[in-house]
Amino acid sequence: MSAVPSSHLTLHYRIALAEPPHAEVLSTFGGNPATLVLGSGELAPALENCLVGIEGGQSRTFDLLPEQAFGAYREDLLKRVPENAFPASVVPEAGQVIEFAGPDGLRMAGLVREIGAGEALVDFNHPLAGRPIRFEVRVLAVL
Repeated sequence: MSAVPSSHLTLHYRIALAEPPHAEVLSTFGGNPATLVLGSGELAPALENCLVGIEGGQSRTFDLLPEQAFGAYREDLLKRVPENAFPASVVPEAGQVIEFAGPDGLRMAGLVREIGAGEALVDFNHPLAGRPIRFEVRVLAVL
């Protein structure tokens, strides 16, 4: 049976940087397999698209360009945020990931790049934006 949108999958997967030495970012190999419903958004859409058509028992490796994975790095998502815009319980530090409420009420995470006089430079890009990635999968079952 081939995977299609709404299929239930049990699989192992690994996300790594595509450039050697292929530094691993996330992996289920060596642990419990993941279970997901294809098309439900549990993985990034580009990664879910790679799984369409795969059958139980198959392994695949996909090398994805940034535009095919987590998108290009966008300079416009680097924002100077005034100190008073941070949650009251947070003292921002460089390297810290902080969750903010967006204007539409949605939550978004940003990485504090640097702290300045009364403000911080916050990067709202996905951590893998602008990076080619390698996506390895071993599909154990398709239901």
